Amino acid sequence: MTSRDKLYSQLVQIALSDFADIVEGTLVVDGKLRILLKDESFIDIWLSIKKKGIYAYHWERKNVDGTIYRYNNLPDREAKKLRTYPKHFHKGAQENVTESDLSDNPKEAIRAILEFARRIIKA
Repeated sequence: MTSRDKLYSQLVQIALSDFADIVEGTLVVDGKLRILLKDESFIDIWLSIKKKGIYAYHWERKNVDGTIYRYNNLPDREAKKLRTYPKHFHKGAQENVTESDLSDNPKEAIRAILEFARRIIKA
């Protein structure tokens, strides 16, 4: 078991125990942790094993309301103008790039993302 696998296991525990009201289940797909949500959307979490600290958290809602939300710190031409570069947030659409204050700690990040998802799902 890799260190990423161990971390994914810890994130699964957080998702299933602290967010059971919105989380349906989890699985690992192509090196990504997928969190299945009760509104039939999902969140993919990718943590790089080659470059420590590189991440992407992608909430796919296209089948629900046509939106996507993605926090990541991969270089993005559209994000270069942001104070938080390379960290950025795709808010609702790929083209809508804004600053990101997401924690670099995956356990804190998943809590923030699932809280965000909870607010939208419960609205």
